[in-house]
Amino acid sequence: MRPTVTLKLATSLDGRIATASGESRWITGEAARLEGHRLRAAHDAVLVGVETVLADDPELTVRLPGRPVDQPLRVVLDSRLRTPPTARVAVGDTLILTASAPVPVGGATVEQVESPDGRPSPAAVLAALRRKGAASVLIEGGGQVAASFLRAGLVDRLEWFRAPILLGGEGRPCVATLELARLSDAPRFRRLAVEPCGDDLWERYERI
Repeated sequence: MRPTVTLKLATSLDGRIATASGESRWITGEAARLEGHRLRAAHDAVLVGVETVLADDPELTVRLPGRPVDQPLRVVLDSRLRTPPTARVAVGDTLILTASAPVPVGGATVEQVESPDGRPSPAAVLAALRRKGAASVLIEGGGQVAASFLRAGLVDRLEWFRAPILLGGEGRPCVATLELARLSDAPRFRRLAVEPCGDDLWERYERI
């Protein structure tokens, strides 16, 4: 069995994850960020694309006040190995999956996976995570990674935090191109819950 996949989105009301210039810290508030850490703690792996690493230099660790937790495996999809060896994620228990021949990147483990279009195949990514013992993965960004897993039909759940701001059409979308020919081709989800989270709204969905 493949790992279950949860896509976490933290966006403006109009589904943007950053301004046109790339500014994204912080769109959602402190309460939503705390729930994001709880989601990380509930998954075996946390996954981002290299663009997120280059833009934000995230640690991808779980940080919960007064609560020690087992850290999830940190995963970066990096087709051309652009992750800087000095990146905060390039240490410890980190797996970089690439379309290129593996070379050392900091202290991370680098593994080449099937990449038919020049990007790591979502199915191959999940197979690699399963080999590492991960039964669940939380995808945190960015838009290209989200779109690739949605196109492949491999997103099981959505955890969507919406901030009460608008960034407009020039903002960066939370999901990149899905290449839909018909409305009936759109990925469909069933809403499970909606609740306030500080000033933000937390929506939860599962795939139909």
